[in-house]
Amino acid sequence: MRRAMTLSSRLVTFLALLSVAAPVAGQGVATADTAALRGRLQAILDDIYEAGQFPGATAAIALPDGSTLALAVGYSDSTRHVLMLPSDRMLQGSVGKTYFAAVATQLVGEGLLDLDAQASDYLGDRPWFSRIPNASSITVRNLMNHTSGVMRYEFKEQFVTDLRADPDRHWEPEDLVAYVLDEEPSFAAGQGWEYSDTNYILLGMIIEEITGRDLYAEVESRLLTPLGLRNTVPSDGRTIPGLVQGYAGAGNPFTGTDEVLLADGRFVINPQFEWAGGGFASTTEDLARWAKAVYEGDAFSPDLLDRVLDGVPARLGPGARYGLGVIIMNTPLGTSYGHSGFFPGYLTDVAYFPQQRIAVAFQVNTSVPASLGQPFGAIVGRLAAAVVEELGG
Repeated sequence: MRRAMTLSSRLVTFLALLSVAAPVAGQGVATADTAALRGRLQAILDDIYEAGQFPGATAAIALPDGSTLALAVGYSDSTRHVLMLPSDRMLQGSVGKTYFAAVATQLVGEGLLDLDAQASDYLGDRPWFSRIPNASSITVRNLMNHTSGVMRYEFKEQFVTDLRADPDRHWEPEDLVAYVLDEEPSFAAGQGWEYSDTNYILLGMIIEEITGRDLYAEVESRLLTPLGLRNTVPSDGRTIPGLVQGYAGAGNPFTGTDEVLLADGRFVINPQFEWAGGGFASTTEDLARWAKAVYEGDAFSPDLLDRVLDGVPARLGPGARYGLGVIIMNTPLGTSYGHSGFFPGYLTDVAYFPQQRIAVAFQVNTSVPASLGQPFGAIVGRLAAAVVEELGG
């Protein structure tokens, strides 16, 4: 049912899934018959579940008026036959970058952060900084849109070995960037594109340098509390409240086990290492609400949204672009803004469709993409298309 994958094949497979868009098109939206819409979406979710081989999933829709619908299917724990609930939390993986990018955007609006300043302006006094690939030429913008040329630390074989060897280890940001020190850059800064969590680890350090506060505290006070996202929590330790069992595939390189939670609820490894590269667990409903808020300009000054959405070509599918912590895709419903995430045991995708003013979020408690039976992006597209059709688009 669940197959182990190598580090590189996981990445290539997951990124390939992003390129498949929704199956039908639509225009504007009207008022929903909530009961009818919920029934239709649940039927689609049930059909997706029957066609796949994954444990369980949650889906949520944020409608034009800000109301939400949340649904679930399958099991949060397939061994113990515990049903999945819409209120269950899963790890977002790289979707968490969207929160840190929003905080950085707020700092730009406050005049405290310059997107085109050198990263060395903020971190250059760190004794290790000069050993970062392209250290003398990386800008903040390069970090945020993955054009820095700094490679991923988390797929380094030594990092994975160290992660599994000491599950209780607390990882400092400096511990993470140490895995790429003195390496040759993938390309000159600004002259290519390569997705890399290391970029956002460095961005997180810049945010803390500017604010003088803990990074998670900044996200909480600037975003989660004002927007009422009470079901979004940091993955800052081995025990995460409300987190359901995840399945990473037996023998996967990160955990070595299929189930990622031990009997006492602790994670097999310490998810705290992800930090600004992801770093959150949430309900899918909170995630849909977040996507609508951030891409409608409620998370920072609306006049900064154009900068966030000014993307560069990204190898994430036909016509895909990457802005400041956002994946910009061409779909049959028009342009979408969002992000996808992987963490051992979980996959996440969220998309906002500005033409229809709806957001769709989908999470599964497996990180084996083949178990879905269809591309991840197609699932989100199918749900979005059904919403548009039901609303009279």
